[in-house]
Amino acid sequence: MKPDHVIIGSGINALVAAALLGLKGRRVLVLERNAICGGCLRTEEITLPGFHHDVMAATFVLFLTGPAGAALGPHLARHGLDFGHSPHPTAVLRPDGSAVVLTMDRAANVAALDALAPGDGAAHAAAVGGIEAEAPFLFALLGGRLWSWQTAKLLFGQARRRGLRGLAAWFGDALKPARGWLESDFRSPGAQALFAPWVLHCGLTPDSAYSAKMAKVVAFALEAAGAPVAKGGAGRAAQAFRALIEENGGIIRTGADVDLIEVKDGHVTGLRLATGERIACRSVLASVAPGQLQDRLLREVDLPEDREAARRFRHGRGDFQLHYALDRLPEWLTPGLEDVALIHLSDGVDAVSKSANEAERGMLPAVPTICVGQPHRLDPGRCPEGKAILWLQIPDAPRVVKGDAAGTIATDGGWSEATREAFADRIEAILRRHIRDFDAIRLARRAISPADLEAMNINLVGGDPYGGSCSIDQFFLWRPFPQSAGRSGPVGGLIQIGASTHPGPGLGGGSGYLAAKALGA
Repeated sequence: MKPDHVIIGSGINALVAAALLGLKGRRVLVLERNAICGGCLRTEEITLPGFHHDVMAATFVLFLTGPAGAALGPHLARHGLDFGHSPHPTAVLRPDGSAVVLTMDRAANVAALDALAPGDGAAHAAAVGGIEAEAPFLFALLGGRLWSWQTAKLLFGQARRRGLRGLAAWFGDALKPARGWLESDFRSPGAQALFAPWVLHCGLTPDSAYSAKMAKVVAFALEAAGAPVAKGGAGRAAQAFRALIEENGGIIRTGADVDLIEVKDGHVTGLRLATGERIACRSVLASVAPGQLQDRLLREVDLPEDREAARRFRHGRGDFQLHYALDRLPEWLTPGLEDVALIHLSDGVDAVSKSANEAERGMLPAVPTICVGQPHRLDPGRCPEGKAILWLQIPDAPRVVKGDAAGTIATDGGWSEATREAFADRIEAILRRHIRDFDAIRLARRAISPADLEAMNINLVGGDPYGGSCSIDQFFLWRPFPQSAGRSGPVGGLIQIGASTHPGPGLGGGSGYLAAKALGA
């Protein structure tokens, strides 16, 4: 088969693009350097036999609420993709044992937050209601092609409706940090703590520009769609994508490491694999980090401006994963948490800001922000009957370890096994305080450091799962580089996709969707 399009990598954006192009009758070849396809969609028995853990990504709310999910959902369902849900998508559990739970019922959420502090329920309703009201405009900006006539017409329409000053005021408000929103609108520390950790999952901190808007978007999405997981694990989603792609004539090759994109007269002519095999093609979608694209795949092309931009491109905090196999269902000492999909262990805005700041300075956080997933409650088939698994994500781990903020863990500049396990012990000590008889039900654990994540996937540079820092200068119009915005790629026939490109990280598949649409899907 001579492919119409070759896609490098097989993460969510690559799979979305391949599936959409295949549905339009295009011949697609996907090349994945690892032994299995899926990128961060991996499910493995990494603790004990019969316990199936999502090794990296886990929650599909962005996919189910985005255009890629709408377009591909019915097709993937035919190939066995189904989702497990809970009416209680998230909660925060504070060090004193108090908890606040967010449900998928807005009226119940308003009542619960008002019970914490009068007016907090109204503040929540105003935040998520505002996102709901402005959804067509906001989500077109967050997920659409920014440099396009469609976006220009959208902005012109908003300027006519709001006035130029009104539109400028909207953008100014959209740049507000989460701290400003939470501390201004909510009186209860519990309500503030409920939403503060979610900005970390957007690659931001409570003090980052536009983190308030992203926190509101997350609150809206969780209330509207919950925190679903793929039944059978995230790896099952990758299998469904593969079946759909192959059904339409596409090919996915694993163990196929692309070494070079061949270019002649400014246009792609083919690829060369690490084995020396050459594949002729005129269209390439590269789902890779900027350093991989510029320093490796395009190393024989003279692109000094882009190569310098890739050198300056900043990656964000690392991600630390901790997985447990449990002998029975965890009994939380705080009632009401047994069916919550994702629980944050955090004391609030200052605690999240402190741990993120420590990680960004290369320090192991003294009290990390911990996200605890309970996939067995949404998908009981993940483990033997009566048993349980926990999925822990620490989104504020340092990429390079310069020291320990608590001063108790010896470090040597890297993520050694000793450093990894000592940090895991710190996390486990926090978790243990909230689950009855934790030591008695703990069967096995597996810690995965940022360095381990990069070893699994070279695009997770330093264990950064967000494709680079998501600060305002590397987002929207300026992702991945200011000079690259608005053009398909550094050479003709090449489109870069993935978390490092607009609209950024997550399981929404946004950049793959936009690329496929630009190619006529």
